[in-house]
Amino acid sequence: MDTISDIIKDTSHRPYQLPKGRWQYYQEWNEVLFLHWTIPVEILRKLVPKDLEIDTYNGKAYISLVPFSMKNTRPRYFPSIPLISDFHEINIRTYVSKNDIHGVLFLNIEAQKLMSAIIARRLSGLPYKKSTIRRENGKYSSENPAGGSKLHVEFKVAGVISTKTDLDKFLTERYCLFLEENSKIFRYDIHHQEWPLRSIKINTLEISHKGEEIDLMTSMPEISHYSDGVKVLTWKRIILP
Repeated sequence: MDTISDIIKDTSHRPYQLPKGRWQYYQEWNEVLFLHWTIPVEILRKLVPKDLEIDTYNGKAYISLVPFSMKNTRPRYFPSIPLISDFHEINIRTYVSKNDIHGVLFLNIEAQKLMSAIIARRLSGLPYKKSTIRRENGKYSSENPAGGSKLHVEFKVAGVISTKTDLDKFLTERYCLFLEENSKIFRYDIHHQEWPLRSIKINTLEISHKGEEIDLMTSMPEISHYSDGVKVLTWKRIILP
């Protein structure tokens, strides 16, 4: 089992150096689905703050739906509290950069537990909402009537992706997230070991969501990945000039 010291020392896969200072939070992202679609840049531009650049790969921008299970979230020096620390999550994200640092921007985040969503939103400023989320072996579903969103996906995990493409890395190896709050741009730096990826077969996928970006999710994802998960360290957010 990798210790926090092991995680900190494993940096060869990072595109830039570890952030300065001490990490603030520990968490685990387990049983992760990555479902990716291309999206026209002109549509994405309406959803991304003007002070962030949209990242593209071979001229294409991407939007991703990422269901997973959060575990053992805790501040440094404190234990986790399962009632709050462990919950299922679904986020919709895209890929952006500022000052040549490449990361993700969350367009929507839903959490299984109300208290977890409230605490996460207040502590991070990220757009957490409560949703009814259920998970079984090979199935993931959620429903948020107030937010107008619904998801049902059935899948089968396949073999290990031993050789990742540059696009695989573009879509998964991201080590910060950006947030716009009160007309200011903030960045949260994170660190984890390289994502262990596996391929998946999507058997059933039903998505509905208020928001123009979801109109692009009416078909099967163009690219998909699965990961057993990573252990994650996060740093205090910084305000960007």
